[in-house]
Amino acid sequence: MNGFRILESEVTNATARAEETGGPFKAFPSGLHDQLRPYFADITDEVVQAIRTEIPEYARPTDDTYMHVVHQGVEHALQGFLERMAKPDTDWEPVKATYQRIGRGEADEGRSLDSFQSALRLGARVAWRRINALVDADLLPRHVLAAFGEALFLHLDEMAAATTAGYTEARLHAAGELQQRRTRLIDLLIVDPPASVAAITDLAHTAQWPVPRSLAVVVIDHGARPGAARPIVPPEFLARFDVRPAVLVVPDPEGPGRARAVAGALQGLRAVMGPSVPLQEGARSLRWAAEALDLARRGVLPDTEMVRCRDHLATLLLFRDEALVEAMADRHLRPLDAIRLPQRQRLAETLLSWLQCGHNASEVASRLAVHPQTVRYRMRQLDELFGERLHDPTAQFEMQLALRALNLRRAARAR
Repeated sequence: MNGFRILESEVTNATARAEETGGPFKAFPSGLHDQLRPYFADITDEVVQAIRTEIPEYARPTDDTYMHVVHQGVEHALQGFLERMAKPDTDWEPVKATYQRIGRGEADEGRSLDSFQSALRLGARVAWRRINALVDADLLPRHVLAAFGEALFLHLDEMAAATTAGYTEARLHAAGELQQRRTRLIDLLIVDPPASVAAITDLAHTAQWPVPRSLAVVVIDHGARPGAARPIVPPEFLARFDVRPAVLVVPDPEGPGRARAVAGALQGLRAVMGPSVPLQEGARSLRWAAEALDLARRGVLPDTEMVRCRDHLATLLLFRDEALVEAMADRHLRPLDAIRLPQRQRLAETLLSWLQCGHNASEVASRLAVHPQTVRYRMRQLDELFGERLHDPTAQFEMQLALRALNLRRAARAR
């Protein structure tokens, strides 16, 4: 690493001096490139051998095609150096374009640039060592070493910069394309009527998303809490934060640690996870999650950071059609309208607890923190109000539904 820092420093200094003097290639005496040309074939072979030996990613002795490409790359770099020696004003753009293509190729192959950059530095060291050997053998004049070193570092720096530019461009392009495919995949997973499994599988493959057996859709009230940062989600999740509410597709949501991973990623945000559904039924999970998010905003469901629909199925059912609940309340709870408001609420509360506790007055008293005799007194009042309906199982069931919905509404208003 220290050697690399020294090399980087030398490259920077060489580039700065080149800008000041018009370029180190102009400092070479005329005809020097012709003196060097006969030695470059051997230098090329030595650089290729060094790369094969010292850089594992390029060690493919059985792959003749690949080694031919490596040899061509080294030869191209050295020949380009010779051409710049011969004609210092040679247009660099075509050579730059070549190395940008190499950078894009490395990105397309899924490799990092570390190995390529190492190969460049290794090639420069081998070339520098061979040039010094030629000078020591009096085959080249010693006074050219300074210019040669500057030119070599400048050439290395420009090749590295061009390769990095091509690599970065390709990675950004690939990331953009991948995100576009993943966005289309989200749309396909939550469309109604559902898409075919084959269509989902094909797009999932191009989006690099392993197809799960089941999924759940999470809706996120992104921006509901001021200052909340855009969450960073695990790569196996599909996310869209350009819509409101934001959407997250969680594969195999019942898997170990899944709920914890979702809650951790969305910490600080109000979010609702829809039910776990088969691959083609994402629209249902989304619909339930969106309905639950609306209830959480209203205060009907707990305003916690993560609400799971499966924990509130009865509430979701009750509020799916509130007009129907109103009609049920009007039919079965109208006798309570004749009672003054404070007493009406006490009687409604007692009736709901009585229905929930299986008509056990002691249990109702414990739940409401009143004396059992108070419960019995209130139940006599309710019996007078409702008569036989109070003992009809069907009426009891619908009363309990209506009372539960009214109770949730009242709690939401209080919050």
